[in-house]
Amino acid sequence: MGAKHGRHESGAPRDSTKAPRDWARWRLVAGLIAAFVVGAGLVVGIVWTPLGLHKSPTQVAGGSSLQSIPQTSPPATVSPSPPPSPDLGSLVFPIRAAFYYPWFPEAWRQQGMDPFTHYRPALGYYETNSTTVKGHVQAMQYAGIRAGIVSWWGQKSTTDGRIAMLLQVAAVTGFEWALYYEPEGQADPPVSGIASDLAYIRDRYAGQPGYLRVGGRPVLFVYADANDSCGMAQRWKQANTLGFYVVLKVFPGYRTCANQPDGWHQYAPANAEDNQAGSSFTISPGFWKATESSARLSRDPSRWTRSIDDMVASRAPWQLVTTFNEWGEGTAIEDASQWHTASGYGVYLDALHRVS
Repeated sequence: MGAKHGRHESGAPRDSTKAPRDWARWRLVAGLIAAFVVGAGLVVGIVWTPLGLHKSPTQVAGGSSLQSIPQTSPPATVSPSPPPSPDLGSLVFPIRAAFYYPWFPEAWRQQGMDPFTHYRPALGYYETNSTTVKGHVQAMQYAGIRAGIVSWWGQKSTTDGRIAMLLQVAAVTGFEWALYYEPEGQADPPVSGIASDLAYIRDRYAGQPGYLRVGGRPVLFVYADANDSCGMAQRWKQANTLGFYVVLKVFPGYRTCANQPDGWHQYAPANAEDNQAGSSFTISPGFWKATESSARLSRDPSRWTRSIDDMVASRAPWQLVTTFNEWGEGTAIEDASQWHTASGYGVYLDALHRVS
């Protein structure tokens, strides 16, 4: 207990003659103690600061600058990491996909005919805009179609001008698109021309979330003409230095070519079924070109149902439908007044839905 009223802890009166000397002695002791404490503090700071257990000036005293606190040297400048890429997932086989045409309203008027089709789509003679595409994607997803293979006629073409919009719709619907490279069906593009187109597709489209990928690689289907042969496969092998997953259209003797793509498909919708064993199985609902008076392949919903069963039973990696909306050739499975059903999707999509 401390002294009160001049008393020491013993309770005896304080000796006034000794007080000055005692006070000086206590001041000396207190000074030594203070010096010891300060020195100990400096030692602790020196020992612990290099271990990173101090706070920076902005973390002490509400962010005030405390220059007296020793600081470690700032770390070397490191370039910031690039922002993470969008999640570019890949589909796994088997993949059900449909060929798709984004060329409306232009394609309704051809060869002096308007509309250029024997049929009437449930949506009317529409144009390819975001509203229409959203409805199309919904219809395809109802039918178990996971991807669209969209007709592409080259850089700066009309179809090219609509690819970005298709991908934007896909990004919010979980659908995916691959391009169908049509120029190969019109000529024999040189390796340099193919390489230029591949770079264009990569830079503008293939990195988008809605672009179809297999094994992390962007997918590209390629059309062909009747005169194509192994030379086409060779040109594509040489041009594809960017890692595209290329699926070429078949031609006679394609299996004997030295240069093989990643996959093969047939586009021949006048045939109800086509099986390229180990690669693709394609089905068609019918074929009645607008300029022809009779169908090359008449529509038959019962046969269509059997074709779907055959396609699924094939276990082919690519299970393809020709087509979702090629109205000029009369191969569409999109809903139309001629085969409308209570579901709102039509006979052909309903049948796919039942085995999706």
